Amino acid sequence: MQVRYKLDTCGVKLKLSHWSHFTETERRAIVDASCETGSEITAYRNLVQQFVTQHTGTAAGTLAIDPHPAWLNGDSVPAEVKEQAIEFGVAIDLPRWNSLTPLQRFALMKLSRPGHENKNFQPALAEFHLI
Repeated sequence: MQVRYKLDTCGVKLKLSHWSHFTETERRAIVDASCETGSEITAYRNLVQQFVTQHTGTAAGTLAIDPHPAWLNGDSVPAEVKEQAIEFGVAIDLPRWNSLTPLQRFALMKLSRPGHENKNFQPALAEFHLI
């Protein structure tokens, strides 16, 4: 989920087939590289694209980058996260939402998407000390 968060941040569509070509060292570099400031985001995008191109001969696709992602919004809890949490008997109010890191918020959002089987939502709630 940490890599998915960074890929959404830098706008790279990394496929599982790309990931499977990477060495353990390359995977570790992608996990460990910072991707927060503008220059880090650019460097991260370039690093991932370098690895994909090196292994496949073509660059990975791109994703639109949300300039105001909901996981960085401390003013409201996304409805799909609230609804999914309620199914597990958990109320995520604004103070609880704001107690989470952006990565934790991102994970809950991804795990509560419509059409997602959501089997990891409850373990995430437990891991984040929400239940």
